[in-house]
Amino acid sequence: MRFVTKKHLPRRTFLKGVGTTLALPLLDSMIPALTAQSKTAAPLQRLGFVYIPHGAVMDKFTPAATGSGFEFTPILQPLEAHRDHVLVLSNLCHHQADSLGDGGADHARASATFLNGVHPKRTEGEDVRAGKTIDQIAAEKIGQDTRYPSIEIATEDMTGLVGACDTGYSCAYMNTIAWRTPTTPLPMEINPRVIFERLFGDGGSPEQRLARMREDRSILDQITKEVPHLQGGLGQRDKTRVSDYLDNIREIERRLQIAEKQGGFDLPVPDAPVGVPDNYEEHVRLMYDLMALAYQGDVSRVFTFMMARELSQRAYPQVGVPEPHHATSHHQDQPEKLAKLVKIQSYYMTLFAHFLDKLKSTPDGDGTLLDHSMILIGSCLSNSNVHNHNPLPVVLAGGAGGHLKGGRHLKYAENTPMANLLVSMMHKADIPQETLGDSTGPLTDL
Repeated sequence: MRFVTKKHLPRRTFLKGVGTTLALPLLDSMIPALTAQSKTAAPLQRLGFVYIPHGAVMDKFTPAATGSGFEFTPILQPLEAHRDHVLVLSNLCHHQADSLGDGGADHARASATFLNGVHPKRTEGEDVRAGKTIDQIAAEKIGQDTRYPSIEIATEDMTGLVGACDTGYSCAYMNTIAWRTPTTPLPMEINPRVIFERLFGDGGSPEQRLARMREDRSILDQITKEVPHLQGGLGQRDKTRVSDYLDNIREIERRLQIAEKQGGFDLPVPDAPVGVPDNYEEHVRLMYDLMALAYQGDVSRVFTFMMARELSQRAYPQVGVPEPHHATSHHQDQPEKLAKLVKIQSYYMTLFAHFLDKLKSTPDGDGTLLDHSMILIGSCLSNSNVHNHNPLPVVLAGGAGGHLKGGRHLKYAENTPMANLLVSMMHKADIPQETLGDSTGPLTDL
């Protein structure tokens, strides 16, 4: 039963304290009482874009069968529990990431092209140029009612690098997958504490923020006086929803505090990247959990996440790969290296499945956050040994508010621009954009 009252809360309801502003998740009582039994609030559209480097072992990624009867491959097997919300898309390519006469640097072009389908300018200087990315187009269309129209996150910091990080190409091309304009790459934040403060603490003075963290208090302590007043006017389901939301925030903050202590930091006002977990898996999970909370509280509806960067030297001993990822990616068709790459790529999908678990378990209106989200995960490299960009490993997850039907493997004609998928995603999010990069039209049957 939906909670019905003569009063209802506006969707943009906040709990406020000193230095803290906390948006609430969608509650039944935010739907006007007179329409509650016959009408539900239109689901908010959320978009996410997750990048994994160094391509994939494609015969261990791509299902053999198409349609709804496909079997999950070794790399995609962690997503099987979410079959009904998963679409595997085959034969998409980003030819604008090819050399086109500009020599090597396929890693730099991969990151720069992934979300725009535009060939980046070859330069080692500050005169970088690529293309405005889909996340920033979406931020302008569906993110303007939120505190943060978009959020850009990563796990590896390369922002201090200058000059060329790949042959003839500026480091700026590999530091991000998000471009606000063709000449404005956006920085990716790696520190979950900084992201947390952006989402749930709007400042106060630097002294107030610093004191709050050093005293090891939760920012929720600032709003505890408001919570009972709010809860008193809610139905039981809404009370439970608010309590779960606050508990989730407290749990994330506890983990952040542990991460900061592990790092041995005397934490300043969070302007610099501190408090990053030593453990990669905890780092990734924290970032995903924060994005789920951003969705839940409608603090942001759009994010980009680089799980690792191109040319990453990270090793994954936790899954049996103590060698650097990039070196392993040059496998030369050696079975041992290929097996290790499959382990890394499956591990990425395991961590992504954790995010889908979180979205699926979070109520949102008459569905879940997963029902009302559309998350792209993939790479702009295919076979890492030859640095090609065709066919790409791409998965789309979520329900897009009823606009996306999962449980299918869709195989398109060879050399279909991946930009066609990006255009299709915008259409399903009710964003009126007909072209992007080298797109030739939206995908059929999506």
